Amino acid sequence: MEIFIVATFVLGYAAITLEHVLHVDKLIPALIMMAACWAGIAFGLDAFPNWFDSHHGVLVEGFKNLPLHAEGHHEGLSKSQWLENTLLHHFGKTSEILFFLIGAMTIVEIIDHFNGFQTFKRVIKTKKKATLLWLVCILGFVLSAIIDNLTATIVLITILRKLVKDTELRMWYAGMIIIAANAGGAWSPIGDVTTTMLWMNKKVSAEMLTLYLLLPSTVCMVLPTLIASFLPTFRGQIDGELIEEKVSPNSTLMLILGLGMILFVPVFKMITHLPPYVGMMFSVAVVSVVAEVLSKRHFSLTAVEDHNHVHGPTFRALSRIEMPSILFFLGILMTVAALESLGLIFNFGQNINAAIGADTFITLLGIGSAIIDNVPLVAASMGMFTEGMDDHIWHFIAYAAGTGGSMLIIGSAAGVVAMGMEKISFFWYLKRISFLAAIGYFAGIGVFLMEL
Repeated sequence: MEIFIVATFVLGYAAITLEHVLHVDKLIPALIMMAACWAGIAFGLDAFPNWFDSHHGVLVEGFKNLPLHAEGHHEGLSKSQWLENTLLHHFGKTSEILFFLIGAMTIVEIIDHFNGFQTFKRVIKTKKKATLLWLVCILGFVLSAIIDNLTATIVLITILRKLVKDTELRMWYAGMIIIAANAGGAWSPIGDVTTTMLWMNKKVSAEMLTLYLLLPSTVCMVLPTLIASFLPTFRGQIDGELIEEKVSPNSTLMLILGLGMILFVPVFKMITHLPPYVGMMFSVAVVSVVAEVLSKRHFSLTAVEDHNHVHGPTFRALSRIEMPSILFFLGILMTVAALESLGLIFNFGQNINAAIGADTFITLLGIGSAIIDNVPLVAASMGMFTEGMDDHIWHFIAYAAGTGGSMLIIGSAAGVVAMGMEKISFFWYLKRISFLAAIGYFAGIGVFLMEL
């Protein structure tokens, strides 16, 4: 049955990787392989020799000798009880991450409802190509650390469309934004799905992640931007006139409030010691109340039904969040959890660590994240290593998985969305941007290793 489960994962992941070839959304194979893997575990439970206790990070001793079902007053847990408890544990941890992401997406959509991100356009007053390059890369680096790299990329490319009419030049800017956004997301616990996973699974703390990765991530962004600023593409002035657009009177207020409440989540966790998703739900509630008040909605505690709720900013935001992405993460994380539960990932990690060393493996993991989605790679790595919270391994994984994907346009969510928005081809990016991303990636690794 182990062969069936591993084969299901390999085939499912191949279908995810070939999404654009098969024309099947990646969430479908993700959900299928999740259900198939756990069904395989249920059917073959009595035959598995090992079981991994994810809560304590150790293999269960004598698992193969345990009874399949609880009998009388048998001491300890039966195999079926281990399965039930482990499944509930993983689903709970996965749900924490998903609801955190749903909350963050909702706040971002509420900000967008008030046209808040257009406030950044006021900052960009230059027509010099090199100066604009530095402005958008710095904005991408900072913004991605707050609202995640995917959203930061969408926001900045949308603004660029109003500033840069030359399609080829805008593709260059978009490529550099990908590098900057991925670098910015790596040092923040809310900047990338993978760093959020590590943070919420208590592998890293917000303060130590920032302390260790801010400098390497900055180098990862600054060095490629510096090199690019000397390229012929970014010399001279941008053609055309800057267009002034009217901004909503509440846009700046909602931008500051929304970003501030997202930044408040780590503070809420430190104060209350509650999981981050609780703080995110609180932030969503605060932003939603202000949004509804600014929209001049009327509240009635006695009203049974509000027929106009669909026009409110909160409902609109909830209807626009990317549920396919949420379901994809559910499928991926629960599939990797199935492999982890059988001890397969833990044993693989031990063998890899003994053969080539953790640092070399993590460097290769970052390169691999340019080809394979970094979410399952990080999910798998959490089952490979048993080091304590804030060990350098976890920070290295956060950096490598977060920035390595920039080396190919298909290697990160930011790259994929830029690919779609600006119609950037795989080989155009490979020829012009990949070498810059690689320089930044390895330079950041060098800085990180020097910090140890």
